Amino acid sequence: MSDTTHDGGIALSSPPSADEGLSASRLADKYGLTVSGARPGLFAYIRQLWGRRHFILAFSRAKLTAQYSQAKLGQLWQVATPLLNAFVYFLIFGVILGTSRGMSHEVYIPFLVTGVFVFTFTQSSVMAGVRSIAGNLGLVRALHFPRASLPISFSLQQLQQLLFSMIVLVAVAIGFGSYPGLSWLLVIPALAMQFLFNTGLALVMARLGSKTPDLAQLMPFVMRTWMYASGVMFSIPVMLEDKPQWIADVLQYNPAAIYMDLVRFALIDGYGSENLPQHVWAVGLAWSLVVGVLGFVYFWKAEERYGRG
Repeated sequence: MSDTTHDGGIALSSPPSADEGLSASRLADKYGLTVSGARPGLFAYIRQLWGRRHFILAFSRAKLTAQYSQAKLGQLWQVATPLLNAFVYFLIFGVILGTSRGMSHEVYIPFLVTGVFVFTFTQSSVMAGVRSIAGNLGLVRALHFPRASLPISFSLQQLQQLLFSMIVLVAVAIGFGSYPGLSWLLVIPALAMQFLFNTGLALVMARLGSKTPDLAQLMPFVMRTWMYASGVMFSIPVMLEDKPQWIADVLQYNPAAIYMDLVRFALIDGYGSENLPQHVWAVGLAWSLVVGVLGFVYFWKAEERYGRG
């Protein structure tokens, strides 16, 4: 094509581009471009997470090692902290308030220590999940990886910490007359279900915490209320025997109480099935699957928004 200039010369102009008039989305489709950080499909996302499994495991180990690196006793605090909490609760609730009624010391002390250790597993997973995205924005913005890797790795960190603490829990159980038996193997499925539940809840809190940093300040109060309502320091049926039955049922069927009771039943000889709500294993499995799956999907749906804004 050509045009005549003001001085009578002829100026050549380039032909119109084949892309002229195309929208940005059509241009991207034409040249095979994709949105940076776009959310992949659910199954593709799961495959990506599986491909990052070594990173997830290594990250959780590194966090666990660094957690107490500045303390002289180091990782012994993993056990000492919940054990000291259990001792304080025993003095206040077991001795002063008498919440151990209906149980001998040989049952109540392992009952209390088990409750503190198992509930701490959920509490720590939730608190770590709240900060998993907001507290690692540098990593999120610098590298491309499935963001669910972070809350999952933090939940895995808490599981490793609990397994380390189980050495003390086993010693306490044996020290008060509960010796190893086949029932102790039930701890494995109980903790597996709790881990799946904790991970789903951590994923939910990670998404909420990524947009609302103040949630990290509120959650300690929520978790403390949950702890008092879950029978960590007392037997729910015994303490609420003079209250309407539905109150005890609601508290007993909450997931924290379910997983504590399953581990107590497995480890403590004097804590029999009469202390458990009906269909306790089915309820524990249902909690883990529902919260685990829905929590994962809920987190995945906001994948492309983490670290932005």
